[in-house]
Amino acid sequence: MFDIEEELKKLPAKPGVYLMHDAKDEIIYVGKARVLKNRVRQYFQSGYKRSIKIEHMVSHIAYFEYIICDSELEALVLECNLIKEHRPHYNTMLKDDKGYPYIRVTVQEDYPRIMFCRNLKRDKAKYYGPYTSAGAVKETIELIQKVYKIRNCNRYLPKEIGKDRPCLYHQMKQCDAPCQGFISKENYRKNVDRMLDFLQGNDKSILEDLEKKMMDAAAELEFEEAASYRDLIANVKRIGEKQKINDTNGEDRDIIALGGDGREAVVSIFFIRNGKLLGRDHFHMAGISGSGYSEILTDFVKQFYMGTPYIPREILTMVEIQEVEFLENWLSERRGGKVVISVPKRGTKYQMMKMAKENAENVLIKDSEKLKREEKRTIGAVHELEQLLGIRGLNRMEAFDISNTNGFQNVASMVVFERGKAKKSDYRKFRIQSVEGPDDYACMEEALTRRFRHGLKEKEERKEKGLDDNLGSFTNFPDILMMDGGKGQVNIAKKVLDNLGIDLPVCGMVKDDFHRTRGLYFNNEIVEFPKNSEAFLMVTRLQDEAHRFAIGYHKSLRGKTQVHSVLDDIKGIGPARRKALMKHYKDIGMIKEASVEELTQIEGITKAVAEEIFHYFHRS
Repeated sequence: MFDIEEELKKLPAKPGVYLMHDAKDEIIYVGKARVLKNRVRQYFQSGYKRSIKIEHMVSHIAYFEYIICDSELEALVLECNLIKEHRPHYNTMLKDDKGYPYIRVTVQEDYPRIMFCRNLKRDKAKYYGPYTSAGAVKETIELIQKVYKIRNCNRYLPKEIGKDRPCLYHQMKQCDAPCQGFISKENYRKNVDRMLDFLQGNDKSILEDLEKKMMDAAAELEFEEAASYRDLIANVKRIGEKQKINDTNGEDRDIIALGGDGREAVVSIFFIRNGKLLGRDHFHMAGISGSGYSEILTDFVKQFYMGTPYIPREILTMVEIQEVEFLENWLSERRGGKVVISVPKRGTKYQMMKMAKENAENVLIKDSEKLKREEKRTIGAVHELEQLLGIRGLNRMEAFDISNTNGFQNVASMVVFERGKAKKSDYRKFRIQSVEGPDDYACMEEALTRRFRHGLKEKEERKEKGLDDNLGSFTNFPDILMMDGGKGQVNIAKKVLDNLGIDLPVCGMVKDDFHRTRGLYFNNEIVEFPKNSEAFLMVTRLQDEAHRFAIGYHKSLRGKTQVHSVLDDIKGIGPARRKALMKHYKDIGMIKEASVEELTQIEGITKAVAEEIFHYFHRS
């Protein structure tokens, strides 16, 4: 169970994105935070003022998760990607699905253009971004036009060279007018290359140039011009911020990192699609004792990509894995295109890998504590129960319950807990055959007799075949039998076990006046539970599960008997003909009034069947 108060204490004081989930595991809200610890806590502070919408959202939170980022800017871009991907109910989203702005450079053209855009296309242009400020992008495009004189018009060059006079940008000295042939294709390309170098982050030279112009303008007392250079410098710095969350070339890649402590390991995998981080997942690796990171990641790659339907072009791993060439060939064959596996050493990919590793280590720490809590409520609870009852070796517990409606359709349930946890694969249900009416004791006697008699028979058969006794469906007997009731139910169980020659301890789960477990009936006395002890909570879960499983089975049988039509009693009418009749006539009254001739007009109704229907409704 997710303990919100406990999980709030573990939040890191780092930037990141948080995802709120409801009880159905749906993501209902995605947000970003400069400090996760502070931001997420605010949602659960009683004195913190929130809007009605957020109040409503908080009331539906079942649990939350988060992704650590290196900066708030990264968190902002990631938040946008995740909102687009999952469309959470409580997030505000633009209906036209506008995202962050990009700079597009049409490098595939003879005279490339620079322009502002919000959507990436699968063309040969270069995209830079996304950026967090549309204003800064537009000002930077303006800056690039002033410095590098790159066009942004829609003229088709070189075909339309000389057809029209130069535009206003040429007169403003922001374009070299390649449309008039005022600059050669080679020189224009040199300007484009310098512009691309700037967009790729090499802004040192342009900043030095702008700073010199700013100082010169100030020295000439041209303060307005100096201020404009100052603002351009600020925009250059802002737009030059590196974005690790998004990859400007729009590639698909998976980034795989590992966190481990020698006893257990967690693999974190980030999914980059079209250059965007759209999601991530974590996988626990069992049986890692004595294995190195390379071996663990090699096994993960083999197992994960054996089952995943999509394989990206590039897979980045934290350390070099084994059998790289073999795995690349295997994955390339599965993908139908080249797949590269590599270890990033520097740059954006390396920073993304660091982020994935940090998240893996964080999950490992969280889950390690979660496992300790889980061990306390399961194995720890079993040890408490052993001490209360004065017996040892309790591993498997079986509980039984009866369900009926005034003695109609008696059923019994058998649920199994092993090491304090439900083992649903061993659950069994019994439809009581020998008892009519509401007699829970007789029903329980039949269910127990069938369960253990079947087990003894199966044990004997497996023994004859030389098979392990405890691998059959009924042969694995419990270490203790838990009856839903007190002395009466315990005595019934002991009677069945004695008759079959089976020696097992039997407990009765005793309830109070409010139908809550208050103790155990064992060895002819009531054993009281310490309040809120783990043993008490485990036995309560066991009892509730037996009750739930019995009621669920009874409801399913009751539902089947209620889905019954009078047409089912007519000879020759099955599901298909019943459906055809009801589709044509809508109700039973219209079928009663139909003649044989009219009935035979329905597809699948022969004359003989039509006569059966007619005679059934017109019997004297």
